[in-house]
Amino acid sequence: MAKAVKNNTIKLKFDSARNLAPAPESKSAAKINPQYDLFINGKFEKPSSKKYFDTINPATEEKLSSVADANATDVNKAVVAARNAYNKTWSKMPAKERAKYIYRIARMVQERAREFAIIETLDGGKPIRESRDFDVPTAANHFFYYAGWADKLEYAFPNRKAQPLGVAGQIIPWNFPLLMAAWKIAPALATGNTVVLKPAETTPLTALKLAEIIQEADLPPGVVNIITGAGDTGAAIVNHPDINKIAFTGSTNVGKIIQRAIAGTDKKATLELGGKAANIIFDDAPLDQAVEGVINGIFFNQGHVCCAGSRLFVQESVFKQVVQKLKDRMETLIVGDPLDKNTDIGAINSKEQLGTIEKYLAIGKKEGAEMFQSSCSIPKKGFFCRPTIFTNVAQSNRIAQEEIFGPVLTIQSFRTDDEVIEKANNTPFGLSAGVWTDKGSKIFNLTTKLRAGVVWANTYNKFDPTSPFGGYKESGYGREGGLHGLAAYLDLV
Repeated sequence: MAKAVKNNTIKLKFDSARNLAPAPESKSAAKINPQYDLFINGKFEKPSSKKYFDTINPATEEKLSSVADANATDVNKAVVAARNAYNKTWSKMPAKERAKYIYRIARMVQERAREFAIIETLDGGKPIRESRDFDVPTAANHFFYYAGWADKLEYAFPNRKAQPLGVAGQIIPWNFPLLMAAWKIAPALATGNTVVLKPAETTPLTALKLAEIIQEADLPPGVVNIITGAGDTGAAIVNHPDINKIAFTGSTNVGKIIQRAIAGTDKKATLELGGKAANIIFDDAPLDQAVEGVINGIFFNQGHVCCAGSRLFVQESVFKQVVQKLKDRMETLIVGDPLDKNTDIGAINSKEQLGTIEKYLAIGKKEGAEMFQSSCSIPKKGFFCRPTIFTNVAQSNRIAQEEIFGPVLTIQSFRTDDEVIEKANNTPFGLSAGVWTDKGSKIFNLTTKLRAGVVWANTYNKFDPTSPFGGYKESGYGREGGLHGLAAYLDLV
């Protein structure tokens, strides 16, 4: 709504945007067991440690389930099962038969999409709209896509012999649990490898639900093993001598630990690590469209996105206009119950992550940056953070250099193409970037000079299973998705 004020300017009002009647998704469509064991060799079995840990709903702080805590003995069981399945079954199976299993998993994910979406939202805190419209369908699409490639590797890599690596150890993060599982499992299976996968300890439930689907799909025992635990469990996977490939998505610090651990071994690895992406708006850009892209780029999934556009660069002549449009748009965002279909920004994934974000908010203010937060109310219980932007930011500020992994945007101005390229590349990370301009030549100029694995033009956060994704510098190495994602699981001779 808007109303006129004395000087004939228009004052925007946002009250109506937040007065929508609640539209919560029902939890009844999702079945969560009170306790989950480890999925090893085609069946669920109790951990040898006899230990379990709780996974909670970050929006309510209520316990959802108890989950098995795997130790090195359990990891070894899973690796032995995967090796047996590889040697005796999966690597010997005709590729077109492997494809049928992967396709079956994709269809079953589709059929239970609503249940997956609800569990993803309950366990991770992301809005149900995102789980429903992005996470689950994109996960299914990755299984569909790689099912199609399973019997066509000679066309994917002409004049080369493609051989599977063996057993893949896969460790996934908490921001996109089901989607990351699909990114890892689907290409590994399509290329004839077997898998030991560990989801993040704060978001294990959709991976365990996927294990149920794998069991129902009659995938041969041991082809996919899903074990749960924290850092020690992941370390046991990385250090196991019978693992041929490590696929990791997570923090840069842990990625460096993995690199050191596998140095001197013959293990292959793909690492998709942290990011601090530049989102660049030129003065000839469609500004309303660009602002919407910036909102999506930083506030999607509460900013829990490695490729989030967390550094915004705006050409000086439109700087004030863009900042005001951003502030106006932020005032319409609804922060609250992730199960409510009206919610734009859900809960921060964990108390620990909320603490990290709040630490950076304090750092930003101490460094002299000007902080603006939405005036929205947030729930008293659970882990929530208002969408935040910082202006008056210097290149050297920690909030402009370090990954915050939350709904926090830093904004700087620039004058020339060369200046913004230098500023955008002035980071140890290199995962993604965005460019907003009306000029195609300007887009091509920047895409050749920005040191980022993915550069979006006049859009942001667009993903497709046919397109490779990965970074440079401290954002990791290797690619997932597309043909590149197949190659990472093959020995090509």
